Amino acid sequence: MATENRIHFWRRNAKVPGSVQPVYGAQHPPLDPRLRRTYPKDTKPKFNNLKSKKASSFHEFARSTNDAWDIDEEEDEDFLSTPAPTLSSPSRHHSTSAQDQQQQIQDDDTETGVSDRLAPPSTEALDFQDVQEEDAEYWEHVNGKVVKSSSDAHLNMSSVRSSLQKQQSLPVRAIIPLVARMSDQNASGAPPMTVREKSRLDKFKQLLASPNTDLEELRKHSWSGIPREVRPITWRLLSGYLPANKERRELVMKRKREEYFGFIEQYYHSRTDEHYKDTYRQIHIDIPRTNPLIPLFQQPAVQEVFERILFIWAIRHPASGYVQGINDLVTPFFVVFLSEFVKDVENSEVAALPLDTQRNIEADSFWCMSKLLDGIQDNYTFAQPGIQNKVKALEELVSRIDEDIHNHFKRYEVEYLQFAFRWMNNLLMRELPLRCTIRLWDTYQAETEGFTHFHLYVCSAFLIEWRKEILSMVDFQGLLMLLQNLPTIHWGNEEVGLLLAEAYRLKYMFADAPSHYKR
Repeated sequence: MATENRIHFWRRNAKVPGSVQPVYGAQHPPLDPRLRRTYPKDTKPKFNNLKSKKASSFHEFARSTNDAWDIDEEEDEDFLSTPAPTLSSPSRHHSTSAQDQQQQIQDDDTETGVSDRLAPPSTEALDFQDVQEEDAEYWEHVNGKVVKSSSDAHLNMSSVRSSLQKQQSLPVRAIIPLVARMSDQNASGAPPMTVREKSRLDKFKQLLASPNTDLEELRKHSWSGIPREVRPITWRLLSGYLPANKERRELVMKRKREEYFGFIEQYYHSRTDEHYKDTYRQIHIDIPRTNPLIPLFQQPAVQEVFERILFIWAIRHPASGYVQGINDLVTPFFVVFLSEFVKDVENSEVAALPLDTQRNIEADSFWCMSKLLDGIQDNYTFAQPGIQNKVKALEELVSRIDEDIHNHFKRYEVEYLQFAFRWMNNLLMRELPLRCTIRLWDTYQAETEGFTHFHLYVCSAFLIEWRKEILSMVDFQGLLMLLQNLPTIHWGNEEVGLLLAEAYRLKYMFADAPSHYKR
């Protein structure tokens, strides 16, 4: 049974080369689509009462389920007939409105083992928790409310109400905006900068103003976080998009932006061609699921930008094409470059910005994302060997760092691939709020191999952070539910800083230290 499960785990959608089944993007997303199962009607578990009847091992859990990998998504017949958006009016709506596309998906944390560390999410995050559907067509908006399609409804409303009451009974913590706390303390609405923060900002400005920026010195200062005011230009430099020479920057940036829009004129019309329509369809479906709880990403103008970026990247990289998960990697760059022009990023109206500003944000996001993917493209080629190798390396690393956790997974037959695949595919973006991802990427771009080598140690530190909760789970199903729904909604810069510090310590002890320090 275990062998058969692993075979099903790697079955792929043949329509789009290298693609995976859709995953809804939320701060605490549902289980990896590769783990989705269908339950016999008489044995389907009720997740609001997991304690009642649990599978004690993977085999027991698997015997009561059937693999659902062959279930196809409902086809979206009308999306290819949508009029092509023009660059002169990027705010034009698709036939499917942003309201219909937005998914209200949150997690129902039903395990008492993690309740002592779980803070209640915001009010908007409490609606219809634990909803795990295959496609957006399952949901309809009626009179401004989200309801289930009658043909597919199976959500137990009493279960939802029960989970809401449980969430509301937890200790109250201040609600942190999803995007507002995306930077250091000098962000809009935050307290005034301290003397130390002002000194750091002055140091960054001094480095950036020099005729030839010292990139090594810039990386050194960026490791512990980049001030909001200078983050956009710093990311452009650290990603390799712009040169260190100050005089050449404007010329290079102008040329690269023109080159990107040359690609749009040359290739974007081909998205409806027979050869590319499946790729475009998958992109079109995935974009509304990108951070669905942040209104910024439900704006039609923003979704059209993402469609162009992802489609152009896909056809220029045929070795991998578009693979689900790449859509997430655009968002940090887009938000950072947008913050250069607006203070309140979360509530900004992108379509109201000058057209040149919109175009510049789009082109810069494309090139910086391309630079990032150049270093991790083997994560998205056929069979995704980069991810498989990284997951195997994570397993080996955790076995050396914390043998108790490693043996606990073995005892309950939890494979690292079953939870860490998404950690590698999405660079922890599905596990952390966006503000934390942006802070994390400050350090990743400061590291020589931040998105590859150092990411392994961050994942290890992230796993060990939940050591107590992991060891308290004594069944396969409970462990996977925990690992796929870790409660990080209230994390901010402080928590990410501690996570990075622990990752650096692990890197020194288990990779960079002399051999006699290694186990």
